[in-house]
Amino acid sequence: MNIIDNVISDRGSKYAVSGAACSSAEEARAFIKTLCKTKKFAKATHNSWAVLLPDGPLKNDDGEAGAGMVIVRMLERQELTGHLICVTRWFGGKHLGGDRFRHVQDAVRIYLDTLGG
Repeated sequence: MNIIDNVISDRGSKYAVSGAACSSAEEARAFIKTLCKTKKFAKATHNSWAVLLPDGPLKNDDGEAGAGMVIVRMLERQELTGHLICVTRWFGGKHLGGDRFRHVQDAVRIYLDTLGG
């Protein structure tokens, strides 16, 4: 599991991005469960994630409507299958509007850069 903490900060909201190899829905659930064993991530407002599997994309917005699809599109562009990426947000008290999608994209891009993508 690769975790990049404090990757983006905007108007009090803070973001982290994490990921790991993942080949099934069970592994995806296990990844999120393991991530949330860390108190900080368990208390996050959103842990939005996605993975491309052989039978199609699997995603979860975790209340951040549309965030999972943003991650799916980026994984598809990179043709990265079998690797789950999770963008975590701690809400800072101010609504970010459409900027939250830009932050999800930026966090995923930073993570992909660590993979050489």
